[in-house]
Amino acid sequence: MSDTNEASAPAPEPEPEPELDAVPVKKPSTHARNKLTDKQKMDLKKHMDKVGKNMTITERRSHRMKMLSRVSKGMSISAAHKDINK
Repeated sequence: MSDTNEASAPAPEPEPEPELDAVPVKKPSTHARNKLTDKQKMDLKKHMDKVGKNMTITERRSHRMKMLSRVSKGMSISAAHKDINK
């Protein structure tokens, strides 16, 4: 009693084992490269004190995060503010 289905189906190929030398290399964290300097932090704090008086907490947080991302990329405070308020 032999099954013909078993004979006609090809045997599954074993998966190749990953090589030890092919370990993926991690990229440096973008956060580590884009930390703000003390001057940028102080400028951002002054800006938020000046601008954030008439904003709700949610608006302040949103504005600060937008400013933070632009300043960390190298924009000045005034250029970042103009870019947000387009």
